[in-house]
Amino acid sequence: MEEKGKKLKTVNIVGLGLGGAIGTGIFLLLGYGIAYTGRSIVLVCAVGCFFMLLAYWYQFAIPTMFVLKGGDYSMKTMLFSPLLSGIGAWFTVVGGFAFSGYAIGITDYLGVVIPQIKSYSMICSLIIITLVFAASYKGSRFITILENLVTVLLVVALALFILFGMVKVDAGNFFSPTYDGGFFREGFGGFVAAIAVMGWACQGTTMAPISMAAVTEKPKRTLPKAIVIITILLAAIYALMAYVASGVLPYEQVAGANISVTAEAILPRGLYLFFVIGGVGALASSMLGGIGMMRYPMLQVAEDGWLPAIFKKTTKSGYPYISYLMFYLISIFPIVTGMGLDSVVSLVMIPTMLMNMYMNFVCITLPKKYPKQWEKASFKMPVWLWNVCCILGVFCAGVVCYNLFTELSLTDSVVCVVLVAMLVGLSALRLKQGAVSKEALEENKNAVIEQAIADDVN
Repeated sequence: MEEKGKKLKTVNIVGLGLGGAIGTGIFLLLGYGIAYTGRSIVLVCAVGCFFMLLAYWYQFAIPTMFVLKGGDYSMKTMLFSPLLSGIGAWFTVVGGFAFSGYAIGITDYLGVVIPQIKSYSMICSLIIITLVFAASYKGSRFITILENLVTVLLVVALALFILFGMVKVDAGNFFSPTYDGGFFREGFGGFVAAIAVMGWACQGTTMAPISMAAVTEKPKRTLPKAIVIITILLAAIYALMAYVASGVLPYEQVAGANISVTAEAILPRGLYLFFVIGGVGALASSMLGGIGMMRYPMLQVAEDGWLPAIFKKTTKSGYPYISYLMFYLISIFPIVTGMGLDSVVSLVMIPTMLMNMYMNFVCITLPKKYPKQWEKASFKMPVWLWNVCCILGVFCAGVVCYNLFTELSLTDSVVCVVLVAMLVGLSALRLKQGAVSKEALEENKNAVIEQAIADDVN
């Protein structure tokens, strides 16, 4: 069905995408990046946004050939085998690990203002995540109102951080390799490790734009162009934040710490408290919004048969309480096991990057498989250059995956390997049991492809 109303243009997509891309990861992870590479975190943030764009190459490349109204879901439907569809579905389920990271981050922020909280960090994080899951019961309208309010707080907080902080950086010594903390502190390896750990913050330039294909004017041209603009703007904003976060205080004070430590040093008390409130609000809003967005994917996973039938149960208002109970238990697992924020990020990012490696590689087949769409692609390039970009996409996603995995403790690395193996095993089991119809998956795949071709009017 054709969407009615005025279509979105490049400026609209850029505004929407930039708002979605500037996330809470930058509040939480800058200190971890500084710990790896010192003040060269500035280059990490500038380069990292483009590095992560390549790691998500398929989300940029496929919209140049097809109009896919289902965004990332439709792209994976097009290219996944039945087994990979199941693995992707199960990755959606264990994506709940990410929400424990938000709860840990909120506790960390509150601990800066109320130091006593640090002695009860696990309890505090559990209370926070429980309250947010409870709030998700209120539905999408409540979540949207809260997110709109918090977005304003987030933008103002970041602007204050940059404006007050830039004048307090010792610009003359900032790029010195020997001055406090150093530039490229741990060499090239530390620089790459910092890119990997900052991947959570630097990703996100593609997801919001590709989800808006159905309501975008000339989407095959508009979406890729908007993604490039968003990436450039995000790289500039993050680089300025990194400049302040790594250049005001000594390395020992900011390495591994969230940016509220720097904010306290540069902002008047009232504005500092506002910054902390903005950070806490942004984290809570991201967690609430993310949990709310999982309602329909979780139901779809159950409807497709990857989860037992009991997970289809909902309240009269449509709240999937059985699925969300499982999601909640998965979300609190990292908290009760004492995982650090960096380990939580790795458990979320590693499976994602494995999927991205596959998707980026399979994009090589698209020009030959769909020659008409290739001829009408909005970004013209030789096939050899397309192939190079696909391979670079595999490489970038692989680098993130490898570095995050090697930085895990032995215990966490075992958890990660067992987790991925379990998801593959569960997918194979559900297919073998006949709980998921391969024929239905194939029909859905063909329907998505046919719809994408039919919608190609550019």
